[in-house]
Amino acid sequence: MALASAVHPFPPSPIKSLRQQPHLILSSTPLKLPTRRAPTSILAFHKPTHPKPQPLHPLRPPPRLIRHRISAKSADPDNQNASSGLQNVVGVLHLVVSLGLVLAADKFLKSAFVAASIKFPSALFGMFCVFSVLMALDVVAPPAAAGLMGFFEPATLFIQRWLPLFYVPSLVVLPLAVKDIPAASGLKICFILVVGWLASLSVAGFTAITVHKIIKTEMVDAEPMKKPSPFSAVEFWIWTAVFISSFVVAYLYPTALGTSARTCLPFLLAATVLGYMVGSGLPSDVKKVFHPIICCFLSADVAAFAFGYFSQSGLDAVLGDYLTKTSTNPGAGDVLMGFLGSVIISFAFSMFKQRKLVKRHAAEIFTSVVIAAVFSLYSTAIMGRVIGLEPSLTISILPRCITVALALSIVSFFEGTNSSLTAAVVVLTGLVGANFVQAVLDKFRLTDPIARGIATASSAHGLGTAALSAKEPEALPFCAIAYALTGIFGSLICSVPAVRRSLLLIVG
Repeated sequence: MALASAVHPFPPSPIKSLRQQPHLILSSTPLKLPTRRAPTSILAFHKPTHPKPQPLHPLRPPPRLIRHRISAKSADPDNQNASSGLQNVVGVLHLVVSLGLVLAADKFLKSAFVAASIKFPSALFGMFCVFSVLMALDVVAPPAAAGLMGFFEPATLFIQRWLPLFYVPSLVVLPLAVKDIPAASGLKICFILVVGWLASLSVAGFTAITVHKIIKTEMVDAEPMKKPSPFSAVEFWIWTAVFISSFVVAYLYPTALGTSARTCLPFLLAATVLGYMVGSGLPSDVKKVFHPIICCFLSADVAAFAFGYFSQSGLDAVLGDYLTKTSTNPGAGDVLMGFLGSVIISFAFSMFKQRKLVKRHAAEIFTSVVIAAVFSLYSTAIMGRVIGLEPSLTISILPRCITVALALSIVSFFEGTNSSLTAAVVVLTGLVGANFVQAVLDKFRLTDPIARGIATASSAHGLGTAALSAKEPEALPFCAIAYALTGIFGSLICSVPAVRRSLLLIVG
């Protein structure tokens, strides 16, 4: 031990000494241990040692306790539920404010244009104003433009989510719209609808592919477009409860809300919404034949028929209450169609989002859209004249490839038209395109996403756009742009008196 102490500056480990000299364990001589540890027995060497705890602040809890409290607080389900509930409330308020501003702007512009006797579509003017403001802000203060886009994003997603529903009222009241139309005229309208859609798709698609080959612009990635959330089971059961309760109230008290139209509004609106939810949840193979729009308007018609049967008022009376076309006594259809102006204004946000894509492919987009819009209007007039369709009916279906909101504005330029027929033909054109557009595009060997998107939107507007973009996301930006621009150019063309006179001259 003395030799070891002389060699090493510190005494050797006691455990090491015991291992090297096991006879010390059996010796009766007490073992000398380092004074700095001073254990009372040999077994103490096998106990784990811990650092000396540091003195704690008298008012501060230990760090481990703080971490435990923080983790316990973050894992508290009550706090999480409260935070989630607050976010939901804020989200609903954000949606109400942003959508309310869009609807208020549409209503204000409509009233102002009516008071000033301006026939130009007020919603289209609003769209131009919003787009101009966004472009100006993007040049002067880009963060302000981005903030404005973010503020109105809930409104645009709401419109995108429920867009097909705004087209339904014209199909629900279709039995009233075609009531006075002869069967022969109905067959001629169907012929123009199908053949005209096929011709418009071909013209738009081949024009886009030809210009694209001449320009030889390379494809670039478009800005990602956020998709709306799917429908939940809670929404379905809430609307089911609204339908049942309001149906019973309307049956027991037919004028509980003042008029029959207002009393029937809740259950007819709920029936329309439920039909759309059920149709949207169908398998993809079923949707190819049974589009959600079909399920939607059938659900509303079945509800109207049931109420007319039990109340003995008849189907026609209930359908008349569904779409009254009066602001003082609105029905369920009037509420839904009241969003059509906001749909047009929302085009400004979608076009601004894809402004870089529009600039890069401006030649293909604008050339195809302008030619397709002009061709659609004049080919309809020519076909109506050739097959002998009544002039008033031909004028009513002129804007067959333009979205409902602007199609109704276009026919308002003419006299003696049937606006209900206009809306119904527009929606039916969209249904034809939604069901057959992919097969026809493949048959024509139009494989370019630019051509496929422009051809679809220029011939089948919103319904065709939704059907194609669900399966071909790369074509969605071109669909959205062409969908908006086709209606815009169609309205601008028909706002020119010389164009209207030429169409009337062709129709006869």
